[in-house]
Amino acid sequence: QVQVTESGGGSVQAGGSLRLSCATSGVSYRSCYMRWYRQAPGKEREFVSAMAINGTPIYADSVMGRFATSQDVVNGIMFLQMNSLKPEDTAMYYCRCRAKFRDYWGPGTQVTVYS
Repeated sequence: QVQVTESGGGSVQAGGSLRLSCATSGVSYRSCYMRWYRQAPGKEREFVSAMAINGTPIYADSVMGRFATSQDVVNGIMFLQMNSLKPEDTAMYYCRCRAKFRDYWGPGTQVTVYS
């Protein structure tokens, strides 16, 4: 059974940092096309970052230069380092593995940034 689990969320003051993790199991990490999304209350889920097949990270304009995605392929974990956080970054953050034309989502981890 494929499982995707996010962790590392929390409450932080504006300007602070958090590091999210996304662990996968039941699927070969190398077969996953990994992405981070977020959803704020009352808003639609939006793309945050992705790891391209060649390992190159891709970012939404809203987080470019502040967030950094990395991965530990051996252990099947993707990370999202979030720096210079802003109140508008407050959202539930989700990780998605797309493998063999199926999407596997985690339950999300809450990030709250207060001013």
